[in-house]
Amino acid sequence: MKRLLLISNSTNAGEAYLGWPRQYITDFMAGTGVKDILFVPYAGVNLAAESVEASYDVYEKRVQGVFRELGYGIYSIHREKDPVAAVKNAKAIAIGGGNTFHLVYMLHKLNLVPVIRERTLAGMHFMGWSAGANVACPTLCTTNDMPIIQPASFDTMNLVPFQINPHYLDANPEVHGGETRQQRIEEFLTVNRDMTVIGLREATLIQVEGDQYTLKGARPMRVFRYGKEGEESAEF
Repeated sequence: MKRLLLISNSTNAGEAYLGWPRQYITDFMAGTGVKDILFVPYAGVNLAAESVEASYDVYEKRVQGVFRELGYGIYSIHREKDPVAAVKNAKAIAIGGGNTFHLVYMLHKLNLVPVIRERTLAGMHFMGWSAGANVACPTLCTTNDMPIIQPASFDTMNLVPFQINPHYLDANPEVHGGETRQQRIEEFLTVNRDMTVIGLREATLIQVEGDQYTLKGARPMRVFRYGKEGEESAEF
């Protein structure tokens, strides 16, 4: 049975890193007997480091600090000689946020998409925030990120039957002359008319247990389908 924790954002303003979802992470992992979680840092290319590879080290240490407080060890896939084998042997996986295009580029380059999907469908606990939640969807196409690199494919894990738009915002700043988030999603639906897009607001997440989907957090989600008005919902 698949078990996923798909988190919109890692940090709320004025809070510690991964502050708001810590209790949800603890509850999600409770009773698993898992002590160490495989971390995927490939979205973290915008950190203050001398190189992309060095930014993975920075990211790993930041996440280790949080999970250590929760009672878990974190070991990063970028240090593994055989990343595919690391996923096959993992009991749980966490995929961090950052740039979704770079994350998906690396997942395809290292042939990790099918093996993560297979292991998750077999019951490995999967958690991801922001870009890490995006890649649980059929494609990366509802990310908010700049396409800084071209992946081999836009296809991702297809672990849930809908798209997520993390950090979903209703408001459009007065000085902004471009499209709203809703308009961007409607563009996607014009081309992909059979898809559903979940606008996942800050401080919310989706927990998946088999075929059961539960929205958790302080706010409702915004659900978009082709040809219909976006609607507020707290349930699937």
